[in-house]
Amino acid sequence: MKLVTYLKEEHEQLAVLVEGLLYDVERIHPDIPNTMNMFLNYWDELYPIVQAGVIAIEEGTLSSNKAIPVETAMLLAPVPLPASCRDGYAFRQHVAAARRNRKVPMIPEFDQYPIFYFTNHHSIQGPGDIRCMPDHFEKLDFELEVAIVIGRNGRNIPAAEADDHIAGLMIMNDMSARTLQAEEMLLNLGPAKGKDFSTVTGPWLVTLDELSEFEVPCKEGHTGKSWNLRMQCRVNGIQVSDGSLADMDWTFAEIIERASYGVDLYPGDVIGSGTVGTGCFLELNGTGKLNDPNHREQWLQEGDVVELEVAGLGVLSNTIVREESDHSLLALKKNLPQ
Repeated sequence: MKLVTYLKEEHEQLAVLVEGLLYDVERIHPDIPNTMNMFLNYWDELYPIVQAGVIAIEEGTLSSNKAIPVETAMLLAPVPLPASCRDGYAFRQHVAAARRNRKVPMIPEFDQYPIFYFTNHHSIQGPGDIRCMPDHFEKLDFELEVAIVIGRNGRNIPAAEADDHIAGLMIMNDMSARTLQAEEMLLNLGPAKGKDFSTVTGPWLVTLDELSEFEVPCKEGHTGKSWNLRMQCRVNGIQVSDGSLADMDWTFAEIIERASYGVDLYPGDVIGSGTVGTGCFLELNGTGKLNDPNHREQWLQEGDVVELEVAGLGVLSNTIVREESDHSLLALKKNLPQ
């Protein structure tokens, strides 16, 4: 099923999406909480009740007279206020291409263990405007990803059992300000101001039962579910990226295993896949310049419409908006001593 959070009377409202209509979950059963975070905390008890309600809707035994068309609703992130947001680095194609474009060898540790970083969970947003400061427009980039949401808490979760902790999948756009990112990472810490202004998820959370037809074996030597879902990005209607979730080398199960080592994972925690091959302008520009020194770089601009589409997961659309501010971190840099 598809779980949606939308804005209703200035409050978040959890609904299921069936044949283009949103049904508030309280209509299925009055005791079901109307927020995603609360729903996820009672996942095992409530999921089968809502699943049965979706079947009743599809069979016509639950009326649609109070349902609303999804296109009329203001969609929020499926999990509007996650307790945490980690982002992985699971696609070897993307990592190898980015390093090749920088003329550095592939890092062998990529194949030894999956890694991730924490991003700003308070900057999670859904479809709509992405507000950007002046410095963000210095090489502003998208990142085409898929994310999972944890549905069952756990600690020290083996990869062989980790898929049972996944509530569902959703599209993720890990927005990136590359100039800020490149400068701060010279100091050997992870990205911060280059990433913390916006991470987009949505448009809905798709549970694993709905994706069973897309399941394929994971890469040899790995453990966990894999899905053959085509991943595309369009900017102003022009396709710029094309990949597949099946190209993940490290599985979500393996990332969960590492993330939960000595740590509790909680319902609502979000974990991204990392960028699919061809899934950002940083990679595309580097490859373009490698093939043609006169290649003209492309970065996101004010007014651009970014659409991420993943088979089975929908289309996540955002518009780039400039904040009315001249404040600049780049202008505050101290001069190095001569």
